[in-house]
Amino acid sequence: MRLEDLKVFQNSFTEHTELRLQRNSTVALSLVHGNLVRNEKNTSSGISSRVYHKGIFGFASSPKIDENTVKEVLGKSKENAYLLSNLEKRKKGALPGESFEVLKDFSTKKQRVSRKDMIQFLKTLYQYASKAYPDLKSTTFVINNLDMEKSLITSFGAAGYSLVPRTVLMMNLSLEKDGSTYDTYEVFGGLGQFEDFFDKPEALFAEIDQIYKKVREKSEGVYPEAGYKDVILDSKLAGILAHEAIGHTTEADLVKSGSMAKDFLGEKVASDLVTLVDFAYEYDSSVCPVPVYMDDEGTRPRDAVIIKDGVLKTFMNNKELSVDLGHEPTGNARAYAFSDEPLVRMRNTAILPGEDCLKDMIASIEDGYYLTKPSNGQADSTSEFMFGVPNGYEIKNGKIARAIKDTTISGVAFDMLKTITMVSDQMYWSNAGMCGKKQMIPVGMGGPAVKCKINLGGR
Repeated sequence: MRLEDLKVFQNSFTEHTELRLQRNSTVALSLVHGNLVRNEKNTSSGISSRVYHKGIFGFASSPKIDENTVKEVLGKSKENAYLLSNLEKRKKGALPGESFEVLKDFSTKKQRVSRKDMIQFLKTLYQYASKAYPDLKSTTFVINNLDMEKSLITSFGAAGYSLVPRTVLMMNLSLEKDGSTYDTYEVFGGLGQFEDFFDKPEALFAEIDQIYKKVREKSEGVYPEAGYKDVILDSKLAGILAHEAIGHTTEADLVKSGSMAKDFLGEKVASDLVTLVDFAYEYDSSVCPVPVYMDDEGTRPRDAVIIKDGVLKTFMNNKELSVDLGHEPTGNARAYAFSDEPLVRMRNTAILPGEDCLKDMIASIEDGYYLTKPSNGQADSTSEFMFGVPNGYEIKNGKIARAIKDTTISGVAFDMLKTITMVSDQMYWSNAGMCGKKQMIPVGMGGPAVKCKINLGGR
């Protein structure tokens, strides 16, 4: 069933209705120290419908895709909307909507390769790493691909088709020294399919060399001194902070449920140097890692300028919450699977670059740290956060010094943002982000490096 096939049902829509056809296809391959431990290919597809009646959405879905099932799903979602509206008796008016059409297909134009070819690609990377660096304790090479294909029509005339693939390769190396194990990783790929990024494995041998260099430096490094320190957060760390510690607090559903951002709209929450934007599909004339040209409610997305010159300006929302808050819809309603209802989700969230060069930022610190990579962490609705930092370096007298071992950073994001005194002029996008707010979904996050003060963990 195609977008054109869905359109035949529009004449049956009697109320605010969304009809979505979706297929997610995944490939997951993992090679651990030369052994294939994961080799999966999965497809999940189906149809879903939402009907809005007197302030309530009714939802229904089915993995079957045929004309009778579509009619049943439409009828069930309408029935659910009426049932729930009679129970809750909300007094809400109509939701906004406009008629427009979007067709976006990012599938590769190159000849596709088989999973067998992908596995051999990973094996070649392993063979190089194990031969070049026999002291490695273990190696992990992972390929993850997700193709999200969606067709959507609405009662107000929005119609969209998109195929947005993402392929990432993760390489992790570890070694042992003095009874302790040290590891580090890098991720490659992004918007596109395997063939768009990876041709010859030999092209990645130099990247393996760099990962080994970093893990060797880390094993010979020192523990950082704990405390409130001058640091430079490289762009990868600034990106995850933008997403986790700031972005989530400004999602309208979390704002409505009590996020601390609720009380600071129009207030100063960061340094004048900080502008934070959730981009819909394009930044600086280039397509973002997770482009959203029509959200899953049929809204035309727009960039949400969350913080402008240090002032909290807006929240990310969906149709219903835009009405509740009296804001323009931002088009942030996204669903991971056909059986999921759209939630307010980030798309591509980043602090904008400034005017400082990284070299000058490092030179400005007498005694501090340059933190280069994030690992697991968490943040809450108060913007309080804690993240692991698996890689970084001392800064002594304005110069990079010894590597440091694993540490953590913590604090309150809206306090930390006020300490930013320099912002680099280079933009980096992380292409492998997954957000787990009720449903896992791909996100883009990024930004420049920033100089700030932060709580650093020690040994």
